[in-house]
Amino acid sequence: MKPHPFIFIGRAGAGKGTQAKLLEVQLKNLHDRAVLHVETGAEFRNFLKTEGYTAGLAKTIIESGGLMPEFMPVYMWGKLLTEKYTGEEYLIFDGTPRKLLEAELLGSIFPFYGLQNPFVIYLDIEHEESSKRLTIRAKEGRRDDTAEAIERRRIAFEADVKPVVEWYRTNPNVTFLDIDGHGTIEEVHARIVKNLGLS
Repeated sequence: MKPHPFIFIGRAGAGKGTQAKLLEVQLKNLHDRAVLHVETGAEFRNFLKTEGYTAGLAKTIIESGGLMPEFMPVYMWGKLLTEKYTGEEYLIFDGTPRKLLEAELLGSIFPFYGLQNPFVIYLDIEHEESSKRLTIRAKEGRRDDTAEAIERRRIAFEADVKPVVEWYRTNPNVTFLDIDGHGTIEEVHARIVKNLGLS
């Protein structure tokens, strides 16, 4: 039987990437199976280093804290899956989907690949905590974490990502885990592991 995929969603600064990486290590330690970590943010950052018209438009959107049109993240993870997924790995999606259409398109891959229903791990933090974490991250060198971009991300979360969270919450084709994202990295990881039954 193929393993369950994992989808991490939440506000900017919720710790999606950090917790996805910790889960990746946990899965590798528990099972003799590779993990394909689909990190849309990293894919975008690599793409933005390229030249071209599309990269220039994307850079403007990212630096202003906006959300990309749905076709961009779908292209990113679709390309990664078609090139690297062998059907044997655990799949971890980090930072995607961020819009309802993208969530629906992502949902279409699981029956296509014969995968079990995914675990959706929602890292729930308040806007104030998100702002605090992003401000710290900006001081560490993330150019896209300006005060203006942080506010735009808050607006985008409320308008676009929150409806995705609610859609997943009531979706019978996923196992939705509402995880308190406050506290230390280790505390949040322990909550995830416990809720997944991996402890």
